[in-house]
Amino acid sequence: MIEFNQVSLHRGIKPLLKHADLRIHDGQKLALIGPNGAGKSSLFALLLGELGVEEGDLYLPTGWRIAHMAQEVEASDRCAVDYVIDGDKTYREIEHGIETATCDNELANWHSKMDAHNGYNIKVQAEQLLHGLGFKQSDMVKPVSGFSGGWRIRLNLAQALMTPSDLLLLDEPTNHLDLDATLWLEQWLNKYQGTLVFISHDRDFIDGVADHIVHLHQQTLTSYPGNYSAYERIRAERLAQQQVMHDKQQVRIAEIEKFVTRFKAKASKAKQAQSRVKELERMELIAPAHVDSPFGFSFACADKVSTPLLNLEAADIGYPGKGGGEAVAILENQNVSLVPGHRIGLLGANGAGKSTLIKTLCEELPQLSGKRHEGEHLKLGYYAQHQLETLDIKASPMLMIQRITPSATDQEVRNFLGGFDFRGEKALEVCEPFSGGEKARLALALVAWQKPNLLIMDEPTNHLDIEMREALTMALQSFAGAIVLVSHDRHLLKATVDEYWLVEDGKVELFEGDLDDYHKHVQAKQAASGFNAGQLATNPNSADNQSATTSDNKAAGASAQDRKEQKRLDAERRARLAPMRKELKKLETRMEKLQSILDESETQLGDTALYEADRKADLQKILQQQGDAKSEMEEVEMEWMELSEEMEAAE
Repeated sequence: MIEFNQVSLHRGIKPLLKHADLRIHDGQKLALIGPNGAGKSSLFALLLGELGVEEGDLYLPTGWRIAHMAQEVEASDRCAVDYVIDGDKTYREIEHGIETATCDNELANWHSKMDAHNGYNIKVQAEQLLHGLGFKQSDMVKPVSGFSGGWRIRLNLAQALMTPSDLLLLDEPTNHLDLDATLWLEQWLNKYQGTLVFISHDRDFIDGVADHIVHLHQQTLTSYPGNYSAYERIRAERLAQQQVMHDKQQVRIAEIEKFVTRFKAKASKAKQAQSRVKELERMELIAPAHVDSPFGFSFACADKVSTPLLNLEAADIGYPGKGGGEAVAILENQNVSLVPGHRIGLLGANGAGKSTLIKTLCEELPQLSGKRHEGEHLKLGYYAQHQLETLDIKASPMLMIQRITPSATDQEVRNFLGGFDFRGEKALEVCEPFSGGEKARLALALVAWQKPNLLIMDEPTNHLDIEMREALTMALQSFAGAIVLVSHDRHLLKATVDEYWLVEDGKVELFEGDLDDYHKHVQAKQAASGFNAGQLATNPNSADNQSATTSDNKAAGASAQDRKEQKRLDAERRARLAPMRKELKKLETRMEKLQSILDESETQLGDTALYEADRKADLQKILQQQGDAKSEMEEVEMEWMELSEEMEAAE
């Protein structure tokens, strides 16, 4: 167990922790959340021994092996697969022992250690990790120096996963991943058997991995059981009871209900529309947890629009040949039409052509062939993956806006920038020393200021914290123009787009389904290609059992059970399932009762007289009853889901 007892920590003159307490139990998967600059990375430095506590005590179990994901990597001629294997220092030590052994007995001893460590399979394990994170087979021998910064961070992540560990620390592991790699990493971490502490601003990723949340806020560490959605509910219920927050909360809820009403009309048309309605309905629970956010902005739409906004006809999309060489088409003979009201999420594996398509739509890349038709009133807003690199770092946010619109008054610009939390003197500071999150907010502000009617965004959530992501979600929901979005943030996709386009096998097609269906599609493709992310589930606590690389194909040649044996097995299975079915029925009955309580509470809360001053005690009692029922419903639903999955596996 890890213990923080009355720990205080400063960065310069800024206090990060003040008499903070926290316990992290063995095997927990804990997400550390909080605004950028709150001190999350400094807390990691404490755990790694790079910083010491100024007051209080920090206890880590003696002898624990700690793996962490480095945020930077220097250029190196070492090939990718060897760089990842370097994470397993025990393997490298055994390897060196074999190379330098001076006698047969010593050599035999080292080979025995290698066998116990499962070291003869180490290269396969490393390649599987790299495949899962989106690397191609040809990348395995490519030098580290040959990869871009984002791909080097993926190498660091693979090296951390390769390291045998009791404690795994990951700082923004999904920031440079696409959706496919994010889904793979989520599967991997769910199989991890050590203690996991990770920093992330991707709420769906946190939901899929974490069993506890620690909120670093106002120099304190507050622990919440469950995933991010559970944290939001608990925090929302607490804030909802604070009268000072009530009015602001109601405004947010009214905005959300407007979106729900807008999209419910489409619910009968497709599964994707129904999925979107469910996501929007959840927003009413989410809103109160974010009423104290410093962000509040919108994407205004151009006054005039055209139908269609943009057409690509019989287009080959790709890259022109270098030095007069032959062009490389990623997508061939494609017809793409974007019209007002389109809200599209692009899906597809890394390298399939999503970013290439977006660059072509924005004319950052010329079409290789075909025709391009732009609407008369097309006004395109483009946020690229590397948008931060285009900022004039010697200019202030105020100056950048005034360059776009010289006629804008100082107060107009200040009011606008305030929604992105550039207030007071911050709006006048040059952006060179800004953090990555601040620069990302500024880049978004520059896009929003120009009032596009077609908004194209490639991974806009990189560097953004959860509060800013939530504000971006709200802004995109209310945007009246068309949207094309690439993102690994599933919450942003589910809450803002109406349909998905799949970029795969050299073409762009409508994807019939939601993100759960896409996950199944990815798994089916992996299975068909002989690569199964689930097989990479590891036991990092055991150096001699790092990766489940043994193939299930061994069972393929096994002889079939005879009829008598099969009947016996079927009888045993039915016996095992009987108590599970009984328990499942009990859970369903309990859920029905809890739903009745919630429905009754909702009816009571609809009585305006309940909010009068003399009924304050009644209001608090009903809110408490509602909160208790919601918490228990969450637990019962989780039990029901786990038991259902267990039954499905048993059947």
